[in-house]
Amino acid sequence: MITLDVNGAAREVDADPDTPLLYVLRDQLGLNGAKFGCGLGQCGACTVLVDGRAVFSCVTPVSVLPGRKIRTVEGLGTAENPGPVQRAFIEEQAAQCGYCIAGMIVRAQALLERNPSPSEAEIRRHMAPNLCRCGTHMRILRAVRRAAGGIGGTLEARL
Repeated sequence: MITLDVNGAAREVDADPDTPLLYVLRDQLGLNGAKFGCGLGQCGACTVLVDGRAVFSCVTPVSVLPGRKIRTVEGLGTAENPGPVQRAFIEEQAAQCGYCIAGMIVRAQALLERNPSPSEAEIRRHMAPNLCRCGTHMRILRAVRRAAGGIGGTLEARL
């Protein structure tokens, strides 16, 4: 058994130490926000936060995670009460098919927790590892700027 801190709760999982975190999240914990995209850490659909840093859960073995804080998109808000970054993505209609969006939101969350006022270049550089096959990158970038307060003041001030 391995104990993981997921979205603020200790969760016991029975998994081989080499099992990718993505499979544990989806198959054992029922957290389906992170998606299987490429399985190679190249698309970002599986992005989660580990100790505040965006990581690809499809290539992160659970053996390296005990004692570390894992947050998934489910830990950032709910459908009834979305977090600020989630709300910005909704307001900008950043999703088309929606497959990449959880990973995009989590990656944006990591950036804004580290730097609440990133430059355009910093946003683009930080978001670059995550891919959107539908081509909504411009709306995604607008959503990150909105969450950072780049459109109409800070999001929190408008809630």
